[in-house]
Amino acid sequence: MSDTQQEEQRPSTAADAAPTSRHEDPQARQLTKAPEDRGGESVAGAAGPDDEAPVDEGTATAPKPREFSRPADCSLNLGVIGNCAFSALIDGRARVVWCCLPRFDGDPVFNALLHPGEGAAAWGFEIEDFAHAKQWYEPNTAVLRTQLFDSAGQGIEITDFAPRFYSRARYFRPLMLVRRVRPIAGAPRMRVALDPRFQWGAQEPVEVTRGSNHIRYVGPDVTLRLNTDASISHILSRQPFVVSREYNFMFGVDETLLDGIADTARRFEQETIAYWRVWSKRLAIPFEYQDAVIRAAITLKMSLYEDTGAIVAAMTTSIPEAPDSQRNWDYRYCWLRDAFFVVRALNSLSEVGTMEDYLRWLGNVVIGSHGEHIQPLYGIGLERELPESFVETLPGYRGMGPVRVGNQAQEHFQHDVYGNIVLGAAQAFHDHRLLQRAGEAEFPHLEAVGERAIAVYGTPDAGMWELRTRARVHTSSALMSWAACDRLAKIARALEKNAHAEAASAGKPVDTRIDFAERAAYWHGHASRMREEILSKSWSEERQAFAESFGGRELDASILLMAEVGLIDARDPRFVSTVDAMEKTLCDGPYMRRYEAADDFGKPETAFNICTFWRIDALAKIGREAEARQIFETMLAARNPLGLLSEDTHPVTGEMWGNFPQTYSMVGIINAAMRLSAPWDSAI
Repeated sequence: MSDTQQEEQRPSTAADAAPTSRHEDPQARQLTKAPEDRGGESVAGAAGPDDEAPVDEGTATAPKPREFSRPADCSLNLGVIGNCAFSALIDGRARVVWCCLPRFDGDPVFNALLHPGEGAAAWGFEIEDFAHAKQWYEPNTAVLRTQLFDSAGQGIEITDFAPRFYSRARYFRPLMLVRRVRPIAGAPRMRVALDPRFQWGAQEPVEVTRGSNHIRYVGPDVTLRLNTDASISHILSRQPFVVSREYNFMFGVDETLLDGIADTARRFEQETIAYWRVWSKRLAIPFEYQDAVIRAAITLKMSLYEDTGAIVAAMTTSIPEAPDSQRNWDYRYCWLRDAFFVVRALNSLSEVGTMEDYLRWLGNVVIGSHGEHIQPLYGIGLERELPESFVETLPGYRGMGPVRVGNQAQEHFQHDVYGNIVLGAAQAFHDHRLLQRAGEAEFPHLEAVGERAIAVYGTPDAGMWELRTRARVHTSSALMSWAACDRLAKIARALEKNAHAEAASAGKPVDTRIDFAERAAYWHGHASRMREEILSKSWSEERQAFAESFGGRELDASILLMAEVGLIDARDPRFVSTVDAMEKTLCDGPYMRRYEAADDFGKPETAFNICTFWRIDALAKIGREAEARQIFETMLAARNPLGLLSEDTHPVTGEMWGNFPQTYSMVGIINAAMRLSAPWDSAI
């Protein structure tokens, strides 16, 4: 079986299923294995509580009744499948617990992740007398396999995927979840528990209709359809049946199939596996940590909404940043900041297709702003208004509400946004591989963004952490204004060089509407001024560190981006001193929190994963590579059994919190691996 398999055992008591400290977890003790080999392995007790009540000793020899177990408790030990149009999250027993349609930010037709207990919308294949499960990804793909076994050793295998492959001169990515079930041992019995809901769980299907090989679930705004070669009667009645052959289930929008169900499902699986394997093969991965990087890259690719080019920050809403913290946010939108980091990470692997798609979306944002204020986030369809509201029908993750839809941060002034736009677009002016390179026509639009960066530089904002009740002149925001000016100067120099080269090749004088040399000097001047001010005004003599705001004293992990974007050399004594100060104040062992000051909800309890990865990068740059590698291996071990990370890690329990899977966190895996890996020529 694959190295990345997850095995789930049924615990003997309800107490066994409760979340435990990672230090008490047998999985956590397997530290002798290489970290890239540990991703995808099981956490003992993850299957959920026993279905049988304790029995009296006098009757202990009586045979246990064969029955169907209740669903496993909510956790983030989930797999994700998707096709750049939608996604679904699937737990260790092959139960679909989250799936929004018709887009990432749509109505969760399966909502069990935020609705523990009865009445949840989910889709499971429940095996009779369930004993244990195994789960893994087909290597280098987004195809998920789960095996379920009963106490007699009989079992089934479920293959889950969202079709994606090239067909008819386009990427075929239907709103369709394909699930294939086959027997692998004995003659197990299973029942299909398919319960879609609408309007955030408030509405059952208004009507359920059936045909010879399909079921239609009619909702108020959309009709969903299941095409299957299994018994329609058994599905509708939840009648258990023997799995004696392969069964295929194709669920999505109400569209008929042109070909046979089994043939179509089989072909879609083959084509989808082939697509992801070819895509993965083309990645310029590091020598070490290959599996971790490939999994992270595939997850980032699945976060792309290809229809518009937007990249979602995460696929979920309202997973708390910490237990009962009320820090529950909706991340199913496109943050310009997060998207830049995603594009940059994938570019480092030579995967530029995602950047090309994102630049379409970004271009619409920039041109549509007309040189005025740009929001820190937009809807994936370029929606400007994302009003925040509460969903009363869903109790929340493990009952920890509220459940939020929309994000109030769209109203914020977060001045780092302009730098993130320029950084995200800069490669398009330099990369000769691109089918549509940016040039003289696009440069004025990017300059308009730069002018906004100049205008807001040194003024208070909510900062990159989106503080709702506190405005300061944040160092990280000023840093990104500098980055905008610095990169615009470099772009202008590159365009000037290209213009001279083209003119020389054609034997003609240089003919451009823009004096690129003058523009380069203009932007370089602003960048130089900002750099000196940032280094001076953010320095705290008291703390011997760069502070989170001009004239402030509090520390903030985002300051580590100074070296990341090139404002300061990582070996500068001031930066080294800043890293030392942060380690004393913001770190809980290997993990790093965002900031030390209390925010709207008090002091943060959990570590923010991307901050830990920034620390890893900083340590490597200043020469403490062994420490950086040790922390990186800790983060690899903190991934869920399938190699995925959420937003936050609890420093005491090691448990994942925050929205999932978090693009920031998956970016960190790629960046750290690229930084720390030995070169290929060390082994070949």
